[in-house]
Amino acid sequence: MKIKDIAEAAGVSTATVSRVLNGKQHVRPEVQKKVLEIVKQMNYSPNRAAQSLRSRQSSMIGLVVADIQNPFFASVCRAVEDVSQAHNYSIILCNTDENPEKEQMYLELLQNENAAGIILSPTKRLAKHFPQELANQTPMVLIDRKVEGVDVDSVLIDNFSAAKTLTTHLLGNGLKRIAGLFGSPSITGEERLLGYQAAFQESGIKIDPDLIIELPAKMENAHEAVTKLLESESPPEAIMTSSGLLANGAFRAIRDKEIEIPGTLAFATFDESPWTSMTRPAITVIEQPTYDIGMTAGEMLIKRIREQSRPTRQVVLSSRLIIRQSCGSSQ
Repeated sequence: MKIKDIAEAAGVSTATVSRVLNGKQHVRPEVQKKVLEIVKQMNYSPNRAAQSLRSRQSSMIGLVVADIQNPFFASVCRAVEDVSQAHNYSIILCNTDENPEKEQMYLELLQNENAAGIILSPTKRLAKHFPQELANQTPMVLIDRKVEGVDVDSVLIDNFSAAKTLTTHLLGNGLKRIAGLFGSPSITGEERLLGYQAAFQESGIKIDPDLIIELPAKMENAHEAVTKLLESESPPEAIMTSSGLLANGAFRAIRDKEIEIPGTLAFATFDESPWTSMTRPAITVIEQPTYDIGMTAGEMLIKRIREQSRPTRQVVLSSRLIIRQSCGSSQ
C-alpha cells in the first residue's frame, strides 16, 4: 500500500495525503477527515523511518520555470542559485515546457520531498486558475506571470506596458505594418499581445490580423513563421518578438532572406542579450531586469520560509527600452 493509492481513493494529490499524515496545516478539515477515513479503511501503515527523514527541515528550494533554454530564465536561475547558496540552500531545477501536466508532476514531487520553498513561473492554465490551497501548502514566490485573486508573493514586470512602449516606438518611426510574434501558451505572451494591440488602438492605426502570430516560444517556430511572412504578397514593414528565443529564430530567417535591416525591414524584440548589441545594426530591445527578478524572488522566498505568517508582497520591477539602429533610429 502506497500514498498514491490513498490519494486516488480520496481524489486528492499525494502531496495532500502526505501533509495529512505528517500533521501539517493548510488542509481543509473535510479533506483531512476523508483522507484519514480512507487510511483507516485501507489499514495503511506509513514507513516511519522514511517519514522521519522527510520531516526534517529541508535545505532544498524548487525552481520551476517554463523553458531553461530561454535566456530570460537562465539569468533568473543564476540569481536564484546565488541567493540560495548564500543562505545555505540548494536548488532543484524543474523545466515545464509550458506543459500543465509536467508542472503538476514537479509541484507534487517538490511537496512530497518537503522542499523548503518553491519559486514558480506558472503555466497559463495554472495562472488562470490558481488555487489558494497551493500557495498555502509550501512557501512560494511566483515570477514572471501575474496571478489574480491569490494571496501569494510575486515578482513581475509590467508586460502590458513594456509591449505597448515597444510598439509605440515602432509606430512613432512611421511604421504601420508591424508583425508581432507572441509566445503561447503563455500568460506573458498574452499580456504582451494586449500591449501591442493597445498601442495600435491609441494611434488610430488598424491592425492587420494576419500580422499577429501566436506560437510556441521556440527558435524553429519563429524561423518558420517569419519566413512565411517575408514570402507573403504583403510582407510587414517591421517585426517585433516577445522573447529572446523568438528573436533568435526570427533574426535568422531575416538573415537567410538577406533582407536589409532597417532599410527594408525594422526589427525589435524583448530581452537584451550579447548578440543584440553586437550585431550590425544593433537591435532595439526591451531589457528586462532578469537577474534582479531572480535575486528578489530568492530573497523573498528565504524570508517567507523563515516567517510564514508575514504579509505577502507583489514586487513589480521596471523594464527599459533600449533604442538602437534596427528600427531606423538611434535616438
